[in-house]
Amino acid sequence: MLQLNNISKAYAGRVLFDQASLQLIRGDRLGLVGPNGAGKSTLFSIILGEEAPDSGKILLERGVTLGYLPQESAPAGDETVLELATAHMADALGWEAEPKAKRILRGLAFRESDFDRPAKTLSGGWIMRAHLARLLVQEPDLLLLDEPTNHLDLESLGWFQEYLKSYPGAILMISHDREFLNQLIRKVVEIAHERLNFYTGNYESYVREKVAREEQHLAAYENQQREIKKLQDFADRFRAQATKAAQAQSKLKQIDRMEKIAAPVAAAKTVAFKFPQPPRSGIRAITLKDVAFSYPELQIYQDLNFEAERGQRTVLVGPNGAGKSTLLKILAGALVPQSGERTPGHNVRVGYFAQNRQETLKMNRTVLAEAMDLENHVPEQMVRNLLGSFLFSGEDVFKPVGVLSGGEKSRLSLCKLLLDPPNLLLMDEPTTHLDMASIDALIGAMEAFTGTLIFISHDVHFIRKLATTVLHISAGKLTSYAGDYQYYLDKSNQTSDRSALVSGDALTDSRAGSPVPVAPAEPVKLFKTREEKKAENLRREAATAAKRDLRKAVATMEAEITALEKKQADLALELELPATYGKPAEAMRLNRQLMAVQDKLAATTAAWEKALQDLAAMDGPSPD
Repeated sequence: MLQLNNISKAYAGRVLFDQASLQLIRGDRLGLVGPNGAGKSTLFSIILGEEAPDSGKILLERGVTLGYLPQESAPAGDETVLELATAHMADALGWEAEPKAKRILRGLAFRESDFDRPAKTLSGGWIMRAHLARLLVQEPDLLLLDEPTNHLDLESLGWFQEYLKSYPGAILMISHDREFLNQLIRKVVEIAHERLNFYTGNYESYVREKVAREEQHLAAYENQQREIKKLQDFADRFRAQATKAAQAQSKLKQIDRMEKIAAPVAAAKTVAFKFPQPPRSGIRAITLKDVAFSYPELQIYQDLNFEAERGQRTVLVGPNGAGKSTLLKILAGALVPQSGERTPGHNVRVGYFAQNRQETLKMNRTVLAEAMDLENHVPEQMVRNLLGSFLFSGEDVFKPVGVLSGGEKSRLSLCKLLLDPPNLLLMDEPTTHLDMASIDALIGAMEAFTGTLIFISHDVHFIRKLATTVLHISAGKLTSYAGDYQYYLDKSNQTSDRSALVSGDALTDSRAGSPVPVAPAEPVKLFKTREEKKAENLRREAATAAKRDLRKAVATMEAEITALEKKQADLALELELPATYGKPAEAMRLNRQLMAVQDKLAATTAAWEKALQDLAAMDGPSPD
């Protein structure tokens, strides 16, 4: 459906792509990865036709529609949220679009009362959600998503992830969310060293395969270098001897004939840092007692009691609007409750990393001047050292803050926080705008942090790595889980299921606010007969075999589709050659071949899509 052939692009002498090619077919799920500045968003701009490559061709199948979600901003005017979500739909489809839009908006945590609000009155993050809803309503053939999880909370992210699993079109996405990529993508396109490198599988498969390829490349390069040295040493030693001069010359020719293996390229520089360990606090890091807090016309907490102990790493989870960020702000002292007490523990120093932390930076200052603007004096050399570990090195420290990217501003904000380290660290979505290397480095630093951490994140990988306790917040009520994120998932599901079976009451759908009837529990059968077990095993084996065969068929068809797409592109390019039109018989032959390939491609693609649907039906719904 889309081909980029030998694309090259450079900015101010810096090459992003050199003879790079990419092919997308229907149903593709591709993750586009690479360090900040590698050219991921530029590649999107080239696909969208917003930028032209310096050389190369872009081939888009006729009639294919594209949809694009930018990373940071999208326009909103006087239209309502619902009107924005149904924008650009044909009149004939309007009656179908509205109910679909409402379902999608609810999934993205909009309330019914939000549907008729002017979109421009929303915050930037909610405007992005409304535009995401618009794209999902339109269902373009190719969906281009640039960091789509940045503005989602954990629960709406889960809904969005499940929705994309059955999305009918192809998806090409940029994301720093490792878990999100693992759940959705089947191929990885890596931008590295001016090339596009392709990997099959999800993100974790890509990481393993990349390491294996690098090791194989290094081994092959070193083996070849040893062989070259051996041949060169022989030639140098004997070229002056008449009896062996011919042999020496032969060795030199052997070196010249070799297809040289390029030297391994050094890995891109990544963030590497550690927290300077803060002073030890008392056992109780902070306490809230009988706290009440309300916004105008909206009560969030009443008689709230909470206590965090030294060394805890607690993640706050719960539905959107439950009060997670509000609780973090109360703990930080950024919000003052109407009643109750907030008591920091002995020797506690609080550090707060807010979602809008970047907005507190002074845009007209240099990076160095902003980093040194701290309550406590820090020597300039220490500041420079830490900035260097955050990839601000050399002349970068004299850049105005206003020209930095979102990721660079996030790194600068983290740097300021770490230069004056707290022993109670409160973080609200700290991974937003960070690339994967920065997230991994932050995880490494936080694992070594000896203070107390309370945080909010929609990055499941980040949560799994750091959280040792989970605090669920819903309707102003706190439920603590004394275990990691998986423990919370297991226990919360178990508790929910048990409550439904014991009470027989209706559960409440927190998103829609409507009761969901629960069927009465069936009698539980404790033992199975030998015949029942045998029949169950046979059914299981048959299902496993059927799934295995279907997966093989899907893989075979994917390979065939790739070959047919390439053949189609080759024939199309051949037909474009002026020389072809000077040979009418040849042009007719190529046209017949092209039509046959297109017919076969359409049939194979249809069979492949049907096989994928059958496979998804066999797999059943994915667990949360």
